[in-house]
Amino acid sequence: MSDKIQRLMMGTFLIVILYVVNIGEIVIASYLLGFMIAMVFSWALFDFCPSLWMLKKVFNEDAPKCTK
Repeated sequence: MSDKIQRLMMGTFLIVILYVVNIGEIVIASYLLGFMIAMVFSWALFDFCPSLWMLKKVFNEDAPKCTK
């Protein structure tokens, strides 16, 4: 579940960046896009995504599952 929410958050963030570009605030959009690029690279290089880590803690997905 947290994977889907994280992908929705990324898509929403990209839409916000596109809107900021369209209203002419290129500097703000560049900072936001640079932040997103840094997060994706950290996810790719270190296999660690801060937003995904936080969502898994919030939804308690790291807890062991009970099996019978």
